[in-house]
Amino acid sequence: MQAEIIAIGSELTNGEKLDTNSQWLSTELAAIGISTHFHTTIADNLDEIVAQFRLSVQRSDLILITGGLGPTLDDLTRQALAEMTETDLVLDEKSMEIIEAMFQKRSREMPERNRIQAMFPQGSEPIKNEHGTAPGIWMEVPRLDGKSICLIAAMPGVPSEMKPMFYQSVLPRVTRGTNMIRFARINCFGVGESKTEELLGDITSRGRDPEVGITAHEATITLRIKAMGNTLEECEHKIAETHQLIQERLGEYIFGYEDEELEHVVMMLLSQKQQTLSTCECGTGGLLSYRLTEVDGAADWYAGGIVSRLQSVYRHLATGPDQDNVAFNAAGAVQIAQATQQKYDTDFALAILLDPHQSWQDPNQVPQA
Repeated sequence: MQAEIIAIGSELTNGEKLDTNSQWLSTELAAIGISTHFHTTIADNLDEIVAQFRLSVQRSDLILITGGLGPTLDDLTRQALAEMTETDLVLDEKSMEIIEAMFQKRSREMPERNRIQAMFPQGSEPIKNEHGTAPGIWMEVPRLDGKSICLIAAMPGVPSEMKPMFYQSVLPRVTRGTNMIRFARINCFGVGESKTEELLGDITSRGRDPEVGITAHEATITLRIKAMGNTLEECEHKIAETHQLIQERLGEYIFGYEDEELEHVVMMLLSQKQQTLSTCECGTGGLLSYRLTEVDGAADWYAGGIVSRLQSVYRHLATGPDQDNVAFNAAGAVQIAQATQQKYDTDFALAILLDPHQSWQDPNQVPQA
């Protein structure tokens, strides 16, 4: 099978944003034995998108499209697919209900323009989006020779929506009729890559079924499980057994699964226990509070925080610590965290002190928290 990946968006062609989706998708396809022969990036121009779709259908067996599924006038993917196949856009009532329910859940009125996200080229199949309002589109388009078809999956351009959709809905369709392949990821924190491999032992050995790989990104270790079998149930059984073995060996180092980041898990735990958090950051530029507030619903459990230089943090804390005794060390972080907790009246407070004179890259000096 020969694949092609198309990224749509003027923000990509003018250099405003970098297309990381195509690289990620190529890696995922290679893992299941599918080679990618073309990467194409197109601006938000309907005629050019339609022309590219027509070309791609004739030269590739599988086309993965990212971007252009939003509700705005420059989101043209669904319209281009309809024009390419010479079909009309038709409303899918079930998708419409899901989109309306998402707005109701947020206590917001759905703009009329979002209705377009529930419309699909006739003969196509909606792909459910578990993480956003834009469903994907699945199509099987006959080629001009009349003997073969091209598989097309259009997905959102937002990576946090695209990646789960690919794993949960696109990959099973692509591998339909062949041996089933399933992936699972386990995310760990507080342990290094080499130590993780040591603790897992033979679980990561070459040739094992299912295969377990280890990757490190910043402070997070991700275990990627790849299972193959004749049926979905067989794959899931293999993954479940390996999950259990990994849980036994890594225990508390595991904090989440699939796309869960530390901030998502923190907010989930606060929500479950109906507890609150506040923060104080010195020298981070507000990175911690930024990541926390990016989580949907964070405002219910994150009371707020202070971003300041250590020398200025005292005026923000009415009952602050003794300025003369606070320094860039663990004891200083504890004092500021206690004062922050009192100021915001939260169940928990987290303080991070980064000495502006130390390097982020120095492995021997880390921020105090």
